[in-house]
Amino acid sequence: MSGRLDLRRGVVASADPLVVEVDGERRQAWADAVLLGEMREGDEVVVNAAALDLGLGSGGFDVVHVNLTRGLGGGMEGDAHVMKLNYTSLQHPVEPVEGLDAGERERGPGGSAGGGDAGPPGARAIPVAVLPLHGHLAPAAWAAAQAWPGTRVGYVQTAGGALPGSLSRDVAELRERGLLAGHITAAPSYGGEHEALSTVGALDAAARALGWDAILVGPGPGIIGSDTEYGHGGMEALNSAHAALSLKLPTILSPRLSSGDPRERHRGLSHHTATVLALLLAPVTVAIPEGAPELASQVGGASIGLHRVETAPVDLDGYAASGLPTTTMGRRLAEDPLFFEAPLAAGAFVASPA
Repeated sequence: MSGRLDLRRGVVASADPLVVEVDGERRQAWADAVLLGEMREGDEVVVNAAALDLGLGSGGFDVVHVNLTRGLGGGMEGDAHVMKLNYTSLQHPVEPVEGLDAGERERGPGGSAGGGDAGPPGARAIPVAVLPLHGHLAPAAWAAAQAWPGTRVGYVQTAGGALPGSLSRDVAELRERGLLAGHITAAPSYGGEHEALSTVGALDAAARALGWDAILVGPGPGIIGSDTEYGHGGMEALNSAHAALSLKLPTILSPRLSSGDPRERHRGLSHHTATVLALLLAPVTVAIPEGAPELASQVGGASIGLHRVETAPVDLDGYAASGLPTTTMGRRLAEDPLFFEAPLAAGAFVASPA
């Protein structure tokens, strides 16, 4: 059973950082500039207050639903006519990346040609690293750049976490540093540099036309969850891996690992990843940090003789000095090094020249 939207009127008290006064209380808020435009002090807005009222650790802020002062005159630009978030009050038209014409597919925006024997005709067999959490994105992208300088690694954002593409500070920083070559928001996620209507469509377009050398695919910030085996955002890794496998793209799984999570089910190999490994219909490569025989044994056992476990060197000190994010769920890198070692291994493996 679903609850009704918790919508309330408020007034913007501060634009940067965004604070909205609701019923006399100043509350932290976030507004998607892609859909809503600029927020200014004094603007009358409507916010969705559900997450903050529930005290959620992830997404614990109000979300602006509409700007009543300056947001009602927005118009559509261009001739896009395919809807995202369709049949909701936030539906908006996009130009799907799947719709590139034949010439664009052959050359790609950077002039790179398609080709290769694996996958659909015209697609290149570029490797795909499946990420279980958004916190794996920065370490994986950094490690890929270290392993293969100049490689063009792109990010496909899926469901399972935050849907707005503009919410991630990590994506913005990685793009500014040149550690990501592009950003596709797939299926219900939206607001990236390219829009895809499905994850398989996003991977296909990246392999055919965008000139990427490798793909990182995973959810946006935060993760949806319930205390059940299958009811959590980590299951999106299953869909992403199957999408990559269906295109015959080399598929690497970055496992969710932890040496500091207080929950036993996430210590060592997380039950999230173990479940995905058990449900996969075809083999993938699971990348883990080298020099951890007990971990290799645990992951090997969860791979049920189907998946291949590969080790890769990780430079934890180098990543710690990079200035990129070094906290996860309130734990610092030194408190949970294994969490960061997993995506460092996957990034190094996905970018290693064949």
